[in-house]
Amino acid sequence: MSHRSISSFSRVVVVTAAAMLALAPVADAASRDKRFFQSVAGVWKGPGEIVAGKYKGTKFTCSLTGLPPDGDLTGITLDGTCRVGVFSQPMKATISEVGGKYQGQFLDGAEGKGLDIVSGAVTGDRVVMGINRKKLNGAMVARLQNDMAMNITISVKVEDRMIPVIGLKLNRQADAYAGDIKN
Repeated sequence: MSHRSISSFSRVVVVTAAAMLALAPVADAASRDKRFFQSVAGVWKGPGEIVAGKYKGTKFTCSLTGLPPDGDLTGITLDGTCRVGVFSQPMKATISEVGGKYQGQFLDGAEGKGLDIVSGAVTGDRVVMGINRKKLNGAMVARLQNDMAMNITISVKVEDRMIPVIGLKLNRQADAYAGDIKN
């Protein structure tokens, strides 16, 4: 092999390696996000409380099942109920990554009685989703405490501050994939 052939080959290898390295953070972020959502799949139950606003002090209990989407898609669908006393309210949230951005909705979205998910980011054991309903903007933060516990806080933006309005402490009951009861 001539010096010129080795030099051309070296350039191709360097350019290919540089391209792979440039794309690695994107691919790593996508797989990290997918792993996070897969880790929160399962059956979750626990208490919550409205901590601000007209219904401050209202306590409730939620039971939610999280299922990841089929195939290579990234996201989750949470489905279940939240209960206050004898009254039960269906709850559903769908979060999906589309074109590098997160979108989705709580219940039937902002056009109905719910909220739209307009953005999102996964960082380690936490996901932050931007939420919107008409003139109301806010965020939902879900943080895994460990494999068996997750805290969720929903905050709304008032002027230039984020005010927490709902807090939930959920415990894993079963794995959505296997259906095994966790002790």
